[in-house]
Formats: sequence, C-alpha cells, structure tokens
Amino acid sequence: MDKKLISKKKPAFPITPLLSDYLTAQGRNIKIPIFYDDLLRFQGAVEILDENDNDTLWIRTYFAEHERDEIEYSLKQMYSILHSDGSDSLIPYLNIDSIDFCTFGNTKPFRIKVRNVLNDNYIFLYVKKADASRVYGLELEHLLSPNHITFLVHKDTLIEEHISGIAGDTFISEHLEKLSDQDKRALAKEFVKFNERCFVRLLADMRSYNYVVVITQDFDRVQYRIRAVDFDQQSYEGNPKVYKPQFLKENNALVKLSLEVLAPESIVQYELEERSLLAKRATSEHERLEHLLNCMREDNISTPEKVKQLKKGLFDLVGDVNFKKSKNMGELLANAIDFIVRNYKNENPYIIK
Repeated sequence: MDKKLISKKKPAFPITPLLSDYLTAQGRNIKIPIFYDDLLRFQGAVEILDENDNDTLWIRTYFAEHERDEIEYSLKQMYSILHSDGSDSLIPYLNIDSIDFCTFGNTKPFRIKVRNVLNDNYIFLYVKKADASRVYGLELEHLLSPNHITFLVHKDTLIEEHISGIAGDTFISEHLEKLSDQDKRALAKEFVKFNERCFVRLLADMRSYNYVVVITQDFDRVQYRIRAVDFDQQSYEGNPKVYKPQFLKENNALVKLSLEVLAPESIVQYELEERSLLAKRATSEHERLEHLLNCMREDNISTPEKVKQLKKGLFDLVGDVNFKKSKNMGELLANAIDFIVRNYKNENPYIIK
C-alpha cells in the first residue's frame, strides 16, 4: 500500500531567493560558523546499536585531530546562535559529546549532542542539507500547529532544534497496550486532530517513525500530543491519501484504537475542532502566512503530474472549484487554507470589538 502512496525518493529542492528573503524577514537566515559539507569530512565512524543490539541506522563519527577542535568550537557557536544570543560567553561551559550521522532518509542529518559541563544537562541539535520542502514544512508547523519550531538556515545548510518525545513506532509497540481506557481515549482524540491537521496543511508521510508522542502530566490525568518531526514531504505527493496518517499501515494500531474508543460523533467533533483551530491560527498569522504562501506560489516543489493528481483529488473530496484552478502546490495549499478559513472560522458573538 505504501509503495503506491509514497514515492521512494523525493528530490531536494533548492532555497529560492524569494524564500531566502522571507527567512531573512523572519530572522531565520543567519551567518553560520560551519556548513553541512564541513561535517562530511569525518575520518571514520562506528555503528550505534540500541539496547537490543539492533542497528539504529545512526553512526558515531570521529574527525582528524587537526580538524576536531575547530569543528567542535564551531558547533558550540551554532548552539549559542540557536538557543541564546549568539555570543561566545557560553562556549567555555559547553562540550560536544558526540557527532552522529544518519545513513537513512532524504536529509541524512548530523545529530549533535551538546552538554553543559557545569551540570551535565544536554541537548541535541541537527545539521542538515537545506531542502525547500522541509523549510516550508517547518515554517507551516510553526504557524499552523500548536507547536513552535526553532530552526535556522544559511544557503544550503539547515539547523534544527531537537523535538522531544517518544518515537511513534516505539510508543505503539511498547506503550499502547498498557494505557488505561482514559489515556487511550485521550491519545485517540489527539490522533484524530493530528490526522486532520496534516491533511489540511498538506504534510505527507506521517508514518509512525516520522512523529513523536509527547506526554504531559496535567493534574490528575495525562495529556498526549503528537508532533511531526519529519517535514520533507510537505506539499509534494499527488495522492490525497498520503496527507492523512490514517491511510499509512504503520498507523493501523492508532486507527483501530480510535475506532474502538471514540464514538463516530466524537471523531467528527474533534475534526471540526481542529479545522476551527487551524482557521484561527491562519487568521492570527495572516500576514506572515500570506508572505510564505506567496513564496510557495512562485516555487517549484513538486512535479506537474503530482500537482494535476492532487488538485483533482482535492476537488473530488471538497468540491471547491479553486482547487481545479490551482497551478502548483503553493496555490493548492493556499486554497486549502482559504477553504478552512471561509468555512470554519466562526464569529464569536461574545468577543468585544
């Protein structure tokens, strides 16, 4: 099923001057001390295995002695730029514990473990090859989801913060069956809302290893949130089903759970809630969102065949003629958001204007 829904390999798309100007306007474009290609100069690596001795598809790299100090210093500067004011005052208190390289996926990221030597607290950051699809996906996540994203770009290098949580596939295999009935209902509600959010904003390929489950203790119960961590498939595929996690076999357990613990009326209610929230977020971020969508309208982030397939699929689902008129993925996404705003942004009679 996935072979029919998802392309085996999505090409990377360059950052256009128009998108670069947007990133500059939003404080996302920076001068950086190190580039992705600099990290590719590692001299060797060893496999990283999990607790069951399974290959994690990550390798731990090491660098020549004459380069290591410079690279580690530059990565400490990168941490300061991403998480602080960019000054060198933090650097004496930081240590680069590891530089790992992922051999799987489109972006082939480096994962950097940065530790504070005073208290042993640590944090991860990622250095990746910049891809316009991923940049659009990250920015849309920041604007249209309940989650804020920190990332920076310079030319063909992308730096991202780490998104904490339990990997979806791990959560499904190790924790799902142990949940109480109340927790199952809470998780099912979040999956329904996550499913709707991905579809409206055209984020594809949310297989269980491309999102995390975030758990928060709230008074006498536990809150669940599902957060995407992979944004490479933003507005690329042509099949509308790809944009709904419910149609990906890796999520079958969550689909089954949702149908078991939620009444059909509840599922419809949560879908409507999420559409309304998306409409409110789009309205509150209208100026910035419109600037981003203008970049997408002028960009090429998919193929003509996929655009043709998706606009037909969305028109068949919704019946909005604007989808038929769309010329590219940017226009399709703009019309999808416009449709949500027009139909689900209810005026609250109690708000004083």
